[in-house]
Amino acid sequence: MTRDLVLGVDAGHTVTKAVLFDATGRPVARGSGMLPLSTPRPHWVERDMDDVWRTARQAIAACLAEAGPDAGRAVAAVGLAAHGDGLYAVDEGGRPVRAAIVAMDTRAEPVLAEWRGTPVWSRALELSGTVPFAGSPAALLAWLVRHEPEVVHEARWLLSCKDWLRLRLTGAVATDPTDASASFTDMRRGGYSPELLDLFGLGALSDLLPPVLACDAVSGTVTPEAAALTGLAAGTPVVAGAHDVDAAALGIGGTVPGELCLIAGSFSINQVVVEHPVVDPRWQVRHFVRPGQWMTMSTSPASVANLEWFLRVTGSPAEQRDGVHETIGREVEAHLAGPSEVLFHPFVYGSPHPHPTSGTFLGLRGWHERGHLLRALMEGVVLNHRWHVDALCSKLPVTGAARLTGGAAHSEVWSQMFADALRRPVVVTDVRESAARGAALLAATAVGLLDDVTDPRAGATVLRRHEPRPDRVAVLDEAYEVYREALEALGPVWSRLDAPEA
Repeated sequence: MTRDLVLGVDAGHTVTKAVLFDATGRPVARGSGMLPLSTPRPHWVERDMDDVWRTARQAIAACLAEAGPDAGRAVAAVGLAAHGDGLYAVDEGGRPVRAAIVAMDTRAEPVLAEWRGTPVWSRALELSGTVPFAGSPAALLAWLVRHEPEVVHEARWLLSCKDWLRLRLTGAVATDPTDASASFTDMRRGGYSPELLDLFGLGALSDLLPPVLACDAVSGTVTPEAAALTGLAAGTPVVAGAHDVDAAALGIGGTVPGELCLIAGSFSINQVVVEHPVVDPRWQVRHFVRPGQWMTMSTSPASVANLEWFLRVTGSPAEQRDGVHETIGREVEAHLAGPSEVLFHPFVYGSPHPHPTSGTFLGLRGWHERGHLLRALMEGVVLNHRWHVDALCSKLPVTGAARLTGGAAHSEVWSQMFADALRRPVVVTDVRESAARGAALLAATAVGLLDDVTDPRAGATVLRRHEPRPDRVAVLDEAYEVYREALEALGPVWSRLDAPEA
């Protein structure tokens, strides 16, 4: 049988997707699984690591079953992508030593409070291209050293999500430059930085960090045990892969330096590939999948995850959130005329701002309906993206239309809001699973099915183009002014409501 297909696996915060592609990135079959987040204590956001693997292997098996008998033997390589940051700690035998901590977790805020205003903050930015946030590996590892030292003592490796899946698929331990640069690598020179580790007080733990391989390098092969669980053929190459934000940019063709790429998923991701790093505390500079390029991304856990939360607490099943976009769009359109009467800060899981925040509706009245709240939620998410984009545009040469992917891209109403709020065209491609596709392109490159991840044969097709509408631009400009004013005014209130635990 000819091996001319590639499998892309993308493990997001709540959904894992496995997509089988041909060598040019055209989807052949799909599988997916839901994995709810756990919040066992205030500020904690975790996942059971065995459930992460179970969901991934079931998604792979479902994808291959849809493709038909013996599809697993046609897979030339597997590419991996997943949410970044957080911590997945395993022992010498490759077993979890605690639940995984994901990037939306804020338990480490007291650690950040100690670091802010000290040389840790400024030097970390200078060396790594980013300052830590609560869900970054540096902050979480420092928290574990203080509060769960037994976990650190038992751990042999500190992995990211996709690297945990690699371990279960292949038995091999590795990571790639995009995930490795979350906290501990030298932005300009590459490789782990002993000075950074010492800066965070973590120098003695350098042996817990996994080896770094190129994104398109083969990192191992599928074991017989993993083959039996997934339907893949034993010995199938598994490629190092990438952080899902980089993989998503690859998947939708957003790899041209200076082009804005927006990912509206669990996180608000706003990113630009650059050839010369520019540092600023409002964003992160991390290594891109191609050597000599960097991904500049301004991010926060404040995007479509807010809609998932809203649908869950109002009784709508989150498992159907992709299927209800059309219904929600009609509901919002019915309340879209006129100025924004209700304001929403989309900070249910966190924000890009240093002071405490929380999800907040303002301006509610008795005559408002669910559609008004949904409109406010959508606009709040878009206005948070605008804050990030304005930051990037203040120092970087960002030109042209923005490419949009993630959950919001499934909604034409929401996509149009992005164009109106950002005052620039927004394009949506025909790629549904952008990060899985990007991972698959890396896999295809690794085994020679493509010449490069930007091979023209694997280009993405523009499905829709949204132009800014002057009347809606004016409405969202006004809404953004109120959004910013309320953000500042509510600071003291949020501080009293949301004092983090020690």
